[in-house]
Amino acid sequence: MIHVVAVITAQPGQRAKVLEAFLANTAAVRAEQGCIEYTATIDAEGLPPTPGSIGEDSFIVVEKWASLAALQAHGAAPHMKAYGAKVKDLVAKRVIHILQPVQAG
Repeated sequence: MIHVVAVITAQPGQRAKVLEAFLANTAAVRAEQGCIEYTATIDAEGLPPTPGSIGEDSFIVVEKWASLAALQAHGAAPHMKAYGAKVKDLVAKRVIHILQPVQAG
């Protein structure tokens, strides 16, 4: 299994527009072969900011894929290319962590 943690930082004040496009694309991503989880997350409400808070312009995408091949196919999918083009001018920075679980033993 492959885990992805993607930190997306929108241009100032543009997070809602980026999230709108992200959420519109979510059903297509979740229908991809090998997609186990694909969720956008933001700072939890009701808590004071901490050094670990991501702030009002960022969100984190938590993903799980059955294999590296499934993740690679996701990156090449037409709906992902369309999403990227739609938000290109709205995103200031993307940091994508591609991870694998540590196996016991």
